[in-house]
Amino acid sequence: MISLIFALTLASFQDMPVDAVPDIASESQSEAEAEAEAAAKPEPQRDPVTGELPVNPYQPSNAHAGAAPFAGTGMSDAFHGQEGIRRVVNGMVDRAIVDPRISEVFVSHDLVRLRRTLFEQFCHILNAGCDYTGRDMATSHRDLGLQIDDLNVLVENLQAAMADERVGFAAQNRLLSKLAPMKRDVVTR
Repeated sequence: MISLIFALTLASFQDMPVDAVPDIASESQSEAEAEAEAAAKPEPQRDPVTGELPVNPYQPSNAHAGAAPFAGTGMSDAFHGQEGIRRVVNGMVDRAIVDPRISEVFVSHDLVRLRRTLFEQFCHILNAGCDYTGRDMATSHRDLGLQIDDLNVLVENLQAAMADERVGFAAQNRLLSKLAPMKRDVVTR
């Protein structure tokens, strides 16, 4: 049966004009050339100090954090200072990158930079003594194509990380209320 199919296929190629026969060798060669070209492109070099990939220049500003900081130190204390905030951010990112509902969003991102800028953002908003050096929310999320469901999953992961850090429910809600208005800049579809 297989030889009959092969014979019919071969016969159909013999009846075709020479220039109509597909050049399988050149197709394979062009695929191989494309793969070699992609492999030849050097990976961007990470910064030797921060470990981050380079980004296009922009003007850092605390205004880009997306919310004004809380007054006083109460919220910073509720999150156990900068170290607690760092644990919350790392816990949220760790959950997000393995959560099948949202992990694909993070595949091509510089997670070193993401962790740093999220830490700075939360630390600034919680008034824990940090400046935010990341981009504004609209620019940061413009090409991600995030939907409201993606944002909801991210909030779930943040809530779990805050619970692990034993941040009180009232403090969790206060931070979430500061972050909520950013939805219009983050959700793009």
